[in-house]
Amino acid sequence: MTGLDVLLSQDAARLRGKSIALLCNQASVTSHYRHILDVLLPYHQRGDFRIQVVFGPEHGLFGHTQDNMIEWEGAPDPRTGLTVHSLYGQHRKPTAAMMAEVDLFVSDVPDVGSRYYTFVWTMAHCLETCAEMAIPALVLDRPNPIGRAVEGTVLEPEFSSFVGLYPVPTRHGLTAGEIARYLQQRYLPSLALEVEAVQNGSSGVLESPPFPWAMPSPNMPTVATALVYPGGCLLEATNLSEGRGTTRPFEIFGAPWIDGWKLADDLNSQGLEGVYFRPLPFEPTFNKHARTLCEGCFVHVTDPAKFEPVLTYVAILQAVIRQGGIADPAGLPVDETFTAASAETTLGQFAWRQGPYEYVTNRRPIDILAGNRWLEPAISNLDPLTQIRERFQAEVEGFAEWHRSATLYSDHPIA
Repeated sequence: MTGLDVLLSQDAARLRGKSIALLCNQASVTSHYRHILDVLLPYHQRGDFRIQVVFGPEHGLFGHTQDNMIEWEGAPDPRTGLTVHSLYGQHRKPTAAMMAEVDLFVSDVPDVGSRYYTFVWTMAHCLETCAEMAIPALVLDRPNPIGRAVEGTVLEPEFSSFVGLYPVPTRHGLTAGEIARYLQQRYLPSLALEVEAVQNGSSGVLESPPFPWAMPSPNMPTVATALVYPGGCLLEATNLSEGRGTTRPFEIFGAPWIDGWKLADDLNSQGLEGVYFRPLPFEPTFNKHARTLCEGCFVHVTDPAKFEPVLTYVAILQAVIRQGGIADPAGLPVDETFTAASAETTLGQFAWRQGPYEYVTNRRPIDILAGNRWLEPAISNLDPLTQIRERFQAEVEGFAEWHRSATLYSDHPIA
């Protein structure tokens, strides 16, 4: 039972008499796949409580915007009559006017276990407003679909952005409710927070999870996508296709100048556990290299328990660099509009994109996603994977105490 299921099993008693603000999207569904608005609307219509305002995160309330960095506008919802505000456009944080007459904020947004995924940072901005306005918050928790393993770098505060607002590891191993607890403990001590925990659930890595899976965003179709995403999203900082415009984004990657068979042989010789690389030609229908034949690989996760997604995609980037070198940034177009066309190069080589990226104009996308300045040189200079893994482990160990304090469930490996 997700937090939403638990709330409904209690006949939504925690909301009675309240005027609520609700953060949700199309994947905020019950175990029977009914959307949160549909199950709460009868209570609202009876006057048991009032849904004062609804907030939607990136990709829209019902996931209608295909790509990232596409803003959307809120509007009254003709089906329900509720006021809907976009938190991915002119505003990413609720204003005091939006929260007027609200006496309880409720969040039920899905997360996929990666720091880059913006939904929990939309939640964080809402919690910041709640702390400022002394509005209590209730987070309806959901399992982490890729399990409790922790990997990668811990964000350095100077690299804070909408793909990493507060310091957590790349693959953080937390649930949305636990991230909320961490933010309250470390940054928002005045916040009155409650979390409706998952009951009888599992946070293990499962191809067919025991909780309802609805696509949380257009390029996150399956749990398998979510499992590779902590590493796969790093490709957004490059001129490689990360598989947008195919049916398996982030599992598929490549570029027009890559020899996919040579690349697969290189990667399969690296001794990476839990993964196999299959050479694959493909043609994206949109985004980078749209309508252009690319070669690359399909990333098959053969053992989720051993698979290290961040290290794996670091290895992918190094293999691509070994094959063709790195283009001179001076020869690349200025990526002012963040369009697919501006990502292309005529040099036939790997390149780091120059930005802007997720509202940040003064840092490169790779540094924003890595959350530091050290990962890009480690990749570009082909530092040994063992050395990079050791640094990942050191950063994760440095975050362990915060993990312990935020944990709600007994299956957390650090607890």
